[in-house]
Amino acid sequence: MADQSYRQTGLVLQRGGTASPQQVRDLQRDLRALGYLYKDIDGIFGSGTEAALQALSHDLLHNDGSGSDGPAPIAVRDYNRGRVATVTGACDEAFAACIGDLLDEPAFGRVPAAENAAEANAALLEELSGERSEVAPMPFQLGIFEQESGGKHYREPSGGNEDNFVVVGLDRNDSAASEAVTSRGYGIGQYTFFHHPPSRDEIAGRVDSPSGNVEAARSELRAKFDGFVNGSTSGTRADDRIAEVGTGPLRLCRYPAGDARYMSDCLTCLRQAGAVDIREGEPVYEGSTTLWAPTQYYASASYSGVPRRAAVGCDWPYAVRRYNGSGINSYHYQARVLLHMLQQG
Repeated sequence: MADQSYRQTGLVLQRGGTASPQQVRDLQRDLRALGYLYKDIDGIFGSGTEAALQALSHDLLHNDGSGSDGPAPIAVRDYNRGRVATVTGACDEAFAACIGDLLDEPAFGRVPAAENAAEANAALLEELSGERSEVAPMPFQLGIFEQESGGKHYREPSGGNEDNFVVVGLDRNDSAASEAVTSRGYGIGQYTFFHHPPSRDEIAGRVDSPSGNVEAARSELRAKFDGFVNGSTSGTRADDRIAEVGTGPLRLCRYPAGDARYMSDCLTCLRQAGAVDIREGEPVYEGSTTLWAPTQYYASASYSGVPRRAAVGCDWPYAVRRYNGSGINSYHYQARVLLHMLQQG
């Protein structure tokens, strides 16, 4: 049975409430484990903890276990049993009881934590930095990991913040229910599940295992390269690549297989490509009607010294953009990944 210090008669955890910092920390730790709290186990009941409770209460009312990528092992709403009547950012004893039942459910794939997060992160980055891959170039992967998770698989405790769980990104893309989490990205590569919760096997293979998380991200990047750069339809091509390079065959690397630089000396290629300064209001590529502009995810649309993607000599810069999807946000993503890569050495 879950040990919940905050599950007490008459106690309501909320902004400005009377719960102790330790009780708030215990609630935050459980919300992190269940995949509802974005970050921070600091004993401070703020907007993040409130948003996590709102997302969980939404699921206790509506989550039937379905997802666009397959079913979850359980339906969260089955664990409500009439105890949570509305979406709320406050946790009373009845809400805490629902949390306890979810924690006790063995089919619920919980978010893992690290005993020494900083050490685990450093070891993973050291391993990846010395690795070569012919599936997708490691420098591009490292640039993506920096953009996705700050290059960290686990959050690292600091000061009064005890958060040592796997990094989880929470997307809220339901305009009819802004409190709902619609997908979650996990770990250094932000491997994404659209159903919730994941199964224990899914957590073991793609979240708890850093190598499994990296391999999944690597395979996804290669799939974007193979199928979403020079295709014949709008959904399978990168418009910037078509405009700047044409419709010719995919370019895996400017160097042949067997050359020591093959799929590895990407930083030299980026530096030799020259740089461009991006300014708000300019087209994302010559002739495009899409203009550089801030978005809900990117506050600025100006970047300095971005490698000139058309001159890099391969199609991985375009695959990076398609890894993030399409539209203006994907161009921000592409520019930032290329800039992250320049910091690798």
